Amino acid sequence: MGAIKAIKAIDENHIATLVTLAHNIWREHYIPMIGAKQVEYMLEKFQSKEAISNQIKKEGYLYYLLEDVNGIRVGYFGVIPRPNELFLSKFYITAKNRGKGYARRALNFIETIAKDKGLSRLSLTVNKNNTGSIEAYKKLGFTITDSLVTDIGSGFIMDDYKMSKALRP
Repeated sequence: MGAIKAIKAIDENHIATLVTLAHNIWREHYIPMIGAKQVEYMLEKFQSKEAISNQIKKEGYLYYLLEDVNGIRVGYFGVIPRPNELFLSKFYITAKNRGKGYARRALNFIETIAKDKGLSRLSLTVNKNNTGSIEAYKKLGFTITDSLVTDIGSGFIMDDYKMSKALRP
């Protein structure tokens, strides 16, 4: 399993790196699933420099860059505390680094964040067609708890499962 370091995104350079990772990962992973137009819309709406800055500064999101032992950025995640749970809003590993144990290691860190905040559950949403990620989340202890269709504007929807994981005290 690959060792990983989580670096809290706190400045403009970190945010710029998040945006670059998002654009590369989303285009590679999601265009075949939801199409280029929706991917570009979602990148601008949710993962642009302005969107991430607002999420961090105004909405209470915590973003982290993920680095391997050689200092290579292998992914990122974003979480936000909600009542009784930590919502894992973003969790992405670059294509060439999937399957190396980085997600499991990052999830251990995410669980620590939740426990430090007194939260007993993790939750996330995942596209219903994202079968590889759904299976990975199941292996990490998540279960499907709901089905959600969310209008995100401009004629686009997110057709997702909500998945949750109870945390041990």
